[in-house]
Amino acid sequence: MVKTGSDADPDYHTLAVIGSGFAGLGAAIRLEKLHSGSVVIFERASSLGGVWRDNDYPGAACDVQSLLYSFSFAPSHTWRHTYARQSEIRSYLHNLARDHGLIPRLRTGCAVRSLAWDSNTSRWILDTARGRSTADHVVLATGSLADPSLPALEGIDTFTGPVFHSSRWRHEVDLSGKRVAVVGTGASAIQFVPKIQPVVKSLTLFQRTAPWVMPRNDRPISERTRRRLRSVPGYQRASRAVVYAKREIKLLAFRHPALMRIGEKEGRAHLAHAVSDPALRAKLTPDYRMGCKRILLSDEYYPALAQPNVTVENGGVAKVTPTGVVDAAGGVHDVDAIIFGTGFDTRRLPLTDRVFDGQGRSMAESWGESPRAYLGTSVSGFPNLYLMHGPNIALGHTSVIMMFESQIQYIGRAMKRAIDAGGFIEPTPQAQAKYSTDIDALTEGTVWTSGGCRSWYLDPSGRNSNLWPGSVLGYRSRAVRFDPEDHLVRTSERPR
Repeated sequence: MVKTGSDADPDYHTLAVIGSGFAGLGAAIRLEKLHSGSVVIFERASSLGGVWRDNDYPGAACDVQSLLYSFSFAPSHTWRHTYARQSEIRSYLHNLARDHGLIPRLRTGCAVRSLAWDSNTSRWILDTARGRSTADHVVLATGSLADPSLPALEGIDTFTGPVFHSSRWRHEVDLSGKRVAVVGTGASAIQFVPKIQPVVKSLTLFQRTAPWVMPRNDRPISERTRRRLRSVPGYQRASRAVVYAKREIKLLAFRHPALMRIGEKEGRAHLAHAVSDPALRAKLTPDYRMGCKRILLSDEYYPALAQPNVTVENGGVAKVTPTGVVDAAGGVHDVDAIIFGTGFDTRRLPLTDRVFDGQGRSMAESWGESPRAYLGTSVSGFPNLYLMHGPNIALGHTSVIMMFESQIQYIGRAMKRAIDAGGFIEPTPQAQAKYSTDIDALTEGTVWTSGGCRSWYLDPSGRNSNLWPGSVLGYRSRAVRFDPEDHLVRTSERPR
């Protein structure tokens, strides 16, 4: 690993990246010219991969077409399905890191405990599992879907059987012939439920809100097509552009909710085709506008729920006993295992409660209930710090990888501006406030705020602080157009 340490900072780097998923690896690769080899990637787990390392439950796969779920600068020609499986995506990330020389710079099993801006040296001090490190610039790429969200259920600690979240799947637990409770009906649950349903004795699904589920229409990618993607100039780029355009067009329905009726009709037909029992179909029919919550894709979920060994309970879970689950109506269900498909804690990015400015105030404290960041990437008062998958970066209609690429372009311009000035950079409070106002204006009237549901897209204040409510092209045009007037650039007083 290339270092530029000193007596004062023996483990100093121009750039520290925290997290080794898509966002972290992409940032480390594309910012190479600026960090000149002096980069370190901190990863708390034992290997790289982010969510595609952690989410290895049965049936785990992407719900965005594989042609879009890779970096434009590193396309893959080896996808075997329209929607890539978890193992394929993780292999892609490993190959990406290897091919771009990141493995020697990766510190696995090295959690960052806190970051503090040192105003005297104009550097970030990182407290890590292996001691102190310092960096001029930090990319926080921990991801917004990193920490499981587990409901605080009464009695859960008394349950005598195995209990786990889908993102921490216990593969040593044999579910064959077991009575299993699944709590939650999110994107993970609709993938693993059809895989475990044939082997369990009984499966009781506890749902609070029925999701909209659309046909997946997944298909194998033939060897002939893979060969064409690999060898025909421009073919992969053109194929990617077609998929991108089709998904961008769908944004119209999210921004004009009345158009969602078209999708709802298809969703109801998909449900009716798979579920003949009118009582079960009623339980599985959403009572809110499509798109208000995440739209899920599956050809197997509804057929699995229609099997005789599956029961669907509305209203969620009231409490847990040593041998079972009590539903919201007081019904008792004896079960041998409990699996949570309850999603992730999206209230704020992981670690932001331990990122401190020069006055010792945390980023989470500065945000309060509603996270805000300029371009979803930089935060006033926290110089030379960049958030990947920060506030208002997630998408409801297409691949977030394209947002990451735009973020990285902005970070590169900001870093260069700071390096050229020999100092540090941050957005002005006015620019950050204006950007947040723009987000609120773009969100107004969309399905996310008017669709009649409560989703993780909205923070506790009721504001959309998670989704980018426009087109990817619209975000890109903002991110690549670096505006010096929106930033404060100060020269560092440390010895050069």
